[in-house]
Formats: sequence, C-alpha cells, structure tokens
Amino acid sequence: MTGEPDLSPARLRHARFAIAAVFCTHGAVTGSFATRIPWIQEHAQLGAGTLGLALAFPALGAALAMPLAGRINHRFGARTALRMLLALWTLSLVLPSLAPNLVTLCFALFVYGATAGMSDVAMNALGVETENRLRRSIMSSLHGMWSVGALLGSAAGTVAAHAGADARLHHLLAALALTGAGLIAVQGVLDLRSEPDSEAPPHFALPPKSALLIGAIGFCAVFAEGASLDWSAVYLRDVLDTDAGLAAASTTAFALTMAVARLAGDRVVDRFGPVRTVRAGGAVATAGGLLVVLVRHPAAALAGFGLIGLGIAVVVPLAFAAAARSGPAPAQAIAGVATITYTSGLIAPSAIGAVADATSLVWSFGLVTLLAFVLIAGAAVLRQGPRVGQSDADTAEKAARPDRDEPAGIHP
Repeated sequence: MTGEPDLSPARLRHARFAIAAVFCTHGAVTGSFATRIPWIQEHAQLGAGTLGLALAFPALGAALAMPLAGRINHRFGARTALRMLLALWTLSLVLPSLAPNLVTLCFALFVYGATAGMSDVAMNALGVETENRLRRSIMSSLHGMWSVGALLGSAAGTVAAHAGADARLHHLLAALALTGAGLIAVQGVLDLRSEPDSEAPPHFALPPKSALLIGAIGFCAVFAEGASLDWSAVYLRDVLDTDAGLAAASTTAFALTMAVARLAGDRVVDRFGPVRTVRAGGAVATAGGLLVVLVRHPAAALAGFGLIGLGIAVVVPLAFAAAARSGPAPAQAIAGVATITYTSGLIAPSAIGAVADATSLVWSFGLVTLLAFVLIAGAAVLRQGPRVGQSDADTAEKAARPDRDEPAGIHP
C-alpha cells in the first residue's frame, strides 16, 4: 500500500498510539454490550434458549460481512474505511437494547456483529501496516488495549446496571461518546491507500488458502479462550464443588493473565520471534490444561486457567499479523483468519457443553488441552515472510536458513 510521505519516528509513534486508541474503543463497545445482556433479555421477554439463539447472530453477521472489508479498504483507503466502519460499529451499540422481541433482536445483533467484524478487519489490517513501518511487534499490545477497552466498557456498564439505568439510555450515551472518541483516534492513524493500478478485491471471497492454516491455529486459541471464559467457573463449581466466589475467580484469573500477557507480549515476540513464542505459549497452555484435568484441586484449577490464558494470549494477534503477510491481499487474508476465529468463538461454548453432556467437563477440558498442544505442533505456520523495508538480500538469507524463526521486528 502507498502511504504518507512523512513517516518520521514521531509520526509513527503517534500512529501507534492512535491505532491503540481505536482498539480500546472497539473493545469498549463489546464491554458495554455484554454487561446489559440481562436487561436486553428481560426487555425482549426471552428465555435462556431463545437468548442463546439470538446471541449466535453477531458471529453470523461478522462471518458474512468481514470479507467485504477488503473491498471497502481498497475503495476508500485505510483511514477513511476505518473511520466509517468504526463509527458504524460504535453506533450499532444502540440497536440491541431497542429490540422488543426475538426477531428484531436477531436482526439488531446481526447488524451489530457485521459492523463489529468489518471494523475488526480494518483496524487489524492497519495495525499490521503500522507494525511493518515501526519495524517491531505491536499487535499483541494492540489486542491488549482491546482488552483494556472491554474492561472499561464493562465497568461502566456494571455501574449503570447497579444504578438501574435503562439500557437504551446507557447505550445511546455510550455510543455517542465512543463514536466521538473513535473519530478522534482515527484522525491519527496512517493514511494508507492501495496502489493506483492494483486490482480491487472481490466483493465477497472465500478465505485465501494462505489463511487457512493460520486460521486453524487461531481457531485452537480462540476455542480455548471461549471454553475457559464460559466454562471455567462452572468447572470449579460442578467438578470441584467450590463456592460461587471461588468459581468466579477462575474467570478473573484467566482474563487477567491474558490481558497482562497481551500488553507485555510484544517484547517477547521481538526477542524470540512469533514461532518460538507461540510454541512456548502452547506449552504453557498445555501445562495449564493438564493441571485443570489431572490434579482436580481448586488451587490447581485456578493456576491452570491462569496458565491457559497466559499461553494463548498472543496467538490471535500473531495470526492476524502472519495472515497480512501471507499474500498480496492483507485485508482479505485477515478477514479469512477472522472468520475462522469468530466461528471458533461461536462453537466453543456449545461444543464444550455437548462433550460434557456426553462424558463430563473433565473430558471437555481434555479437548481444550489437546488444542493447546496443537499450538506447539502448528506454530511454524506463523513464520513471517518479508516485511516492508526488507531487502532482497535479507530475503535470500532467510530462505537459505529456513529453520530460523524470524523475529517480529525487521532486521536492518
């Protein structure tokens, strides 16, 4: 992609902070929505089963809409595309709380998910381009900022819920504030455009082959994430017979280690490279899974879920970065990986429940442990190719040493 003529170190630092603020804004929408789901359920008069059906529609909308993001990026340029898509996402926050019944809620959540997915692709593609020009890893900390935003949004939502605030008013005010914050943040991102003679990506395309194996690694990580977030507390309560407070602490342990690891992960990736980082993370997550499954003690389970969060934290950011460098159409490849990971997040909770019904929750987390082990075996697909600014000599040298893991930063 072509970009701004002035790419001074100060301009690049400013662009990094700007895209980090975009990630934080995106996460805050998710946190704001999640805390008011009980209010939305009551307002639409839904039971648990129908609510579960409705909550499948964000992933469906995202999966169908994400491939369109590449075309929008090509047509309008990275900054303008992100400005439009992020604003659509933040404003879509108002829709679910307005829905009076199941049908309208499903439609609202479909739109909510579609705008979430397209803005997700746009900001990750721009994050990778910013990382390329900085010549060091930033994707892990960007996703860490998303987690910070989700935490801030959920904290505000918790306060609103405890105050008995109407979710329609809460989400209207939150949407306006986050739209303003997002528009301000986008002003500072890199203004990148496709080459004038480059071919426009199709309106809708299947994920490129280069993204499938990378997506499979992301699938494993997101499956473990979804399973741990949704079922860790249930595991401690039902399998280990703990009280509700201690059970809830397992979710906190998982989320906390994951957020901290993402914020600190870039230094590790710069030092050891993406492949070795993911292999080590897979080993840590596998050890955590084994603690959960084999030891059967509350302290071991808490430590185990914390290790799973620590081990898988940087996998998805690195998967997006690898996808963007796997072929000539970064946004399309990121959309492909995002589609696969969104699908994983959709099926993980129900798959864990199905395995638990057929066997037990212990076997369910045995499956999670197996998928964590796959990260060790499959990490090589995240080996990154040449980046912006890498010379032909550098590329030839790397080809002569294919067993060496290239760190995320660019070698001068």
